[in-house]
Amino acid sequence: MRGRKPSQLSKEDGLRKLPGPPSWLSPEAKAEWKRVSKILAKRQILTAGDLASLETYCLAVGQVRQCQAELAAGPMWVESERSAPRPHPAFRVMHEAMRQVRQYASELGLTPVSRARSALAPQGDDDEFAGMDI
Repeated sequence: MRGRKPSQLSKEDGLRKLPGPPSWLSPEAKAEWKRVSKILAKRQILTAGDLASLETYCLAVGQVRQCQAELAAGPMWVESERSAPRPHPAFRVMHEAMRQVRQYASELGLTPVSRARSALAPQGDDDEFAGMDI
């Protein structure tokens, strides 16, 4: 089907109620699952196949929060006998987790920009050039 855009997921395909958080998630990640699952269920944009993305998003949010707690409890700089002071290793873990949070939040429609994009997307075959096979 050259020249045609893929059809958007209809609300009928989306889950109206999401399952509870996986048992293996950290308490911080479970809290985020509960918070976000209400929003996503209301929008009905997730399918059963999208739950792995939600798991990864929540896992990354949990990692960010755990790293923040670790950094708040201890020194921000680590010193060793062989090297100059350097940032705590949790900074690197937190930075990578924050990158994943941004990526998955966008994919799940949890950012203002991603919501605006989905609202502006065409809602069917209203494209006046759809039948021209260009």
